[in-house]
Amino acid sequence: MVSKIFNKNMAFLIGFLILSLTQFVFPKETKIGTEVNVEGVRTNYLTGYGIVVGLNGTGDGTTSRFTLISIANMLRKMGIFIDPNLVRTRNAAAVIVTANMPPFAKSGMKFDVTVASLGDAKDIGNGVLIRTPLFGPDGKVYAFAQGTVSTGGGFTVSNKGGKVQKNFSTTGVIINGGIIERDLPFSIKNIKKIKLTLKHPDFSKAFSIEEAINKTFGKKLAKALDTSTIELNIPENEEPVSFLAKVMNIKIKTDSEPVVVIYERTGTVIMSGDIKIDAPVYVSHGNIYVAVEKTPIISQPPPLSQGQTVITQQVQTKVVEESGRIFSIDSPRLKDLVKVLNDLGISPRDLIAIIQAIKNAGKLHAKIVVM
Repeated sequence: MVSKIFNKNMAFLIGFLILSLTQFVFPKETKIGTEVNVEGVRTNYLTGYGIVVGLNGTGDGTTSRFTLISIANMLRKMGIFIDPNLVRTRNAAAVIVTANMPPFAKSGMKFDVTVASLGDAKDIGNGVLIRTPLFGPDGKVYAFAQGTVSTGGGFTVSNKGGKVQKNFSTTGVIINGGIIERDLPFSIKNIKKIKLTLKHPDFSKAFSIEEAINKTFGKKLAKALDTSTIELNIPENEEPVSFLAKVMNIKIKTDSEPVVVIYERTGTVIMSGDIKIDAPVYVSHGNIYVAVEKTPIISQPPPLSQGQTVITQQVQTKVVEESGRIFSIDSPRLKDLVKVLNDLGISPRDLIAIIQAIKNAGKLHAKIVVM
């Protein structure tokens, strides 16, 4: 059996993906609403602990003590008293329920919730979540969750020969399973001053937003405090909602910074924008091949002896380093370089190393993000 590491022929294995978006023309203008967030207008995280019942023997086992205690406590609230040590069921599972509560949520609004197994359950699909209170960061109950759990067609089959799994059957969602019981303590009805926060802080972008708002309304209403904050005064003759709607629709000129995103674990390279290279650039990169060979050796005992036949393996490792090849890059665009290297059969790992080396040499004009 031979194993090869860093083989140049691995360029087309599953997990390698190059998405080159450089052929698209990015807009020169964008709305302020796509660049900023309104302070206080945000998603709120809710969390709760609950029990999913109705499982077909795929719930938590008796080793998950907290599940048995939770079931006994739930029955006690219904007037049924039972010792937790006497609870024996695999049709129930303890779960953590999470949800994102939308801004300005009002009582009666519904939203989706996510349910994840907390114990050793094998599958919580099609189970029913018993009414579960959802708590906010302040410890107060803002919503309740209940309903049938859907795992998106996931299933798990196990036997002595192995295991077959589709999707994650221990995590599911309940569509519209949450209902809000308490309004959020935040309102912009009578507010006179509000702050806008940039999603991507930048001095020039903050100044552009300030200038565009003041020019549109003909008065100094906006002031950039720093790279990420813009203070906005709401005129007396304007309602906050209508005024913010007008502000969010104002267009500003932006320069999209080219970005190269590298996901090393999967060999993924994502490029956006018109990425420039200071040509010419010369690249020399060689590969190392490691081959591990296993040869079976049979030891046969002499006739009429008490010995037994023994099978062992002889392992031999070979390391071969390929001579480095020198590439000349004359094109000023990164997408042309990637195409040439891909045609030559360069592996994803080598491609990532080459891109990072060109960036370190100061020849690549783009932001590198390594994940």
